[in-house]
Amino acid sequence: METVSLEHQIQSVHRHIAFLKKEQMELLHALHLEILRLQKHCSELTHDLEMKELEARQQEVLDRELEEKCRAMEAQLQEKEKDNLELRKELQHKETLVAALRSSLRNKERRFLEQLKRRSHRVTILDTELQKQTEAAAPRRRGHRAQPRRPPAQEPE
Repeated sequence: METVSLEHQIQSVHRHIAFLKKEQMELLHALHLEILRLQKHCSELTHDLEMKELEARQQEVLDRELEEKCRAMEAQLQEKEKDNLELRKELQHKETLVAALRSSLRNKERRFLEQLKRRSHRVTILDTELQKQTEAAAPRRRGHRAQPRRPPAQEPE
């Protein structure tokens, strides 16, 4: 009986070994599938990371370009503000000159009108004196014989 029992034990051990081999094969297969899944996931994560790094580098390039453009625009703005300030100073200077020229023109116009008024008054006075002299000379001439008249001398203009 011992041989039967030994044979049973050997068969039982063989069944256990077969069972363990089968379990080991299933476990190895499951582990292999898990390794493949993790490798795929790792590849996807690596790809995502590379894409994010690429996007980050591209964004950095864009940021640098925008910063450079911003600096250039700020410099251009400062230059325009400087030009604008110079133009305002020039405009203010020219406005001052215009005001001075207007004042000078008003003074000259006033002097001219005063001179014109004086001359007009002088012409009126001379015209009045001429009329008086003509009236005074007319009775004397009536008393004298009429002499041939000479044309009046023309004064140069």
